[in-house]
Amino acid sequence: MNERLTDIVEKTKLKILTSVGYYLPGYKAGGPIRTLANMVDKLGDEFQFKIITADRDFGDTKSYPGFRIDGWNKVGKADVFYMSPKMRSLKEFKKVIYSTECDVIYLNSFFSPHFTIKPLLLRRLRLIPAKPLILAPRGEFSPGALGLKSLKKRVYLWVAKAFGLYRGIIWQASSEHEEADIRRWFGRGATVAVSPDLPPVIHSADKLPPRSEKAAGCLNIVFLSRISRKKNLDGALKMLKGLKGEIQFNIYGPMEDKNYWVECQKTISSVSQNIVVRYCGSVAHDKVGAVMGEHELFFLPTLGENFGHVILEAFLAGCPVLLSDQTPWRDLEVKGVGWDLPLDVPGIFHDVLQYCVGMTQTEYANFSKCASEYGKQVAQDDNVVEQNRRLFYHTVDVMSSSDREQMNV
Repeated sequence: MNERLTDIVEKTKLKILTSVGYYLPGYKAGGPIRTLANMVDKLGDEFQFKIITADRDFGDTKSYPGFRIDGWNKVGKADVFYMSPKMRSLKEFKKVIYSTECDVIYLNSFFSPHFTIKPLLLRRLRLIPAKPLILAPRGEFSPGALGLKSLKKRVYLWVAKAFGLYRGIIWQASSEHEEADIRRWFGRGATVAVSPDLPPVIHSADKLPPRSEKAAGCLNIVFLSRISRKKNLDGALKMLKGLKGEIQFNIYGPMEDKNYWVECQKTISSVSQNIVVRYCGSVAHDKVGAVMGEHELFFLPTLGENFGHVILEAFLAGCPVLLSDQTPWRDLEVKGVGWDLPLDVPGIFHDVLQYCVGMTQTEYANFSKCASEYGKQVAQDDNVVEQNRRLFYHTVDVMSSSDREQMNV
């Protein structure tokens, strides 16, 4: 394609100005990074994504090496502005947003002070052009998520609503459960579009590496997520108590809450000698599948997930899952790929874990195969791609000129 034709094609694309706390090459912030990266992979030929994000990964003190900081970079199919801490004032956010041509503004968090609240303040004060705006709360309205630091979050919610900070926006919910969570706070009149998180691109040639045989009476379990109260690692550890057999429990993930980790360590010290618990550190995204493939069960009794990309990674690796019922992954036992159980009955988790310990290789091989096939089925669902495509086109269509004028009223 010649340069002139390329320029014409670029000008016809909808331009999506995206603000998100963390993006590639980061991985420690988990799901939101994968959600946006998958969206860019699958829709980046059709939409022009311009992403404003932090210049470093979650918990890091230094900028990403090899990138232009406080400037634009080409990263895959997107243009990415890596913003240093000194650039995150309202004045500097205004400069970047005002100078970036876009058709839609797309915010990826509800409570992010820099990458959501500041753009919303600029919009409310009419300091940036009035554009259609989509906000994806990424599970932050689930009861489990709001239950953490609840007073602070609820005070902000009341103040923000009174100030009209979210007036005239379109909400993106990843599921009907999240839509209900959003409407619980913003009412039936809120405009909510249900567009599930996009899974990764799966290549038909990809094959699972051979698994080691599972021995009856033994179980190799993995917990892979951020070490934070929301992910409920301490609850998972307590559910291990009293299990019979040889159990290996490996923990992977960045240390988000060090005080919470101290609590988890106290629980670890109380487990019986037949249960070996190890903390294995963080794992880069491209290594997650391999880690899952080395284990026989992924255990995540989370307090709330709006999608859970790591859950899909487990399925794709042929690793069955044991989850709480606070995720969109439901009816897993019926599908023969795992379990989704209520947190208020921890004894059920214990019973399932003991069942998995006793599972033979023949039983497990079929279990693992079903998990892998289910993961591929989810990842290759074209309807999910279409729902996300319609989200942006529909947003532009419904926001008429008069609507745009009213957004800041």
